[in-house]
Amino acid sequence: QVQLVESGGGLVQAGDSLRLSCAASGRTFSSYAMGWFRQAPGKEREFLAAISRSGTNTYYADSVKGRFTISRDNAKNTVYLQMDSLKPEDTAVYYCAARRGGVVASQAFEYDYWGQGTQVTVSS
Repeated sequence: QVQLVESGGGLVQAGDSLRLSCAASGRTFSSYAMGWFRQAPGKEREFLAAISRSGTNTYYADSVKGRFTISRDNAKNTVYLQMDSLKPEDTAVYYCAARRGGVVASQAFEYDYWGQGTQVTVSS
């Protein structure tokens, strides 16, 4: 069992940066691949980025490639999402997720554990 808690969301202006954190419980964090998703009102949950259990491999959605960076610190049981050049359309609830097996994936159903989410609002 893994429990995930996101933090770092808030209200920012277009063009600003924000770093989200996701703290995981348990001693097996390094055995999970991690992902970030978001969901805007009235829209489906959208994949953003994933990172393998070692951090060696990363994978991004085209919509955020070059603006968002995923990273992890296994010693701190934490995964991060650095978001730069934020746009109003980035406004959503952001979720982190953990996937057994350690290999990156982009579909929500492939993830086993989810956090409660953190709100990011970007004003124009």
